[in-house]
Amino acid sequence: MRVICITGMPGAGKNEVAKFFEEKDIPIVHMGDVVRKEARRRRRRITPENLGRISLELRKKFGEEEIARRCFERIGKMKGDALVIEGIRSLEEIAFFRKKLRNVYTTAVHSSQKTRFLRLKKRGRGDDAKRWKEFEERDLRELGYGMGSAIALADFLLINEGTLGELREKVKRVYEMVMR
Repeated sequence: MRVICITGMPGAGKNEVAKFFEEKDIPIVHMGDVVRKEARRRRRRITPENLGRISLELRKKFGEEEIARRCFERIGKMKGDALVIEGIRSLEEIAFFRKKLRNVYTTAVHSSQKTRFLRLKKRGRGDDAKRWKEFEERDLRELGYGMGSAIALADFLLINEGTLGELREKVKRVYEMVMR
């Protein structure tokens, strides 16, 4: 099985990259779903603050790989030639998946802060920042997990400052290299 791990700051385009693979009938595991599920279990609203707090608590209490470990419970039952894990936050998560799975490739999606903020405002998901200060706080929290290292050491880097079509062309090249 080939495993494509997608990392990138909020609003960089990770979900759009995942959609490309989903259209190729490759299953997607969204790591953020683990935190959202935990928030619902705790009867907390889905806000950037609550999700950030829960994510930090899980990592502090159970270890840096906890969210990856919870995702793997689902992944372990999957069959097929390929799998995408969207939302990698740290090198520890990548190392966890590399211990458990073979043929793991990391793809980082990068966009400027301004571009990402405008995308998040337009997307309007419950955990998206509405104000610049919230956005910056979330960025710093994400970087605190070690995301900068995961991005820097990725096997593939996709710069996403253009159109969706341009991004899809870049993802197509990654797909062709990984799946050959």
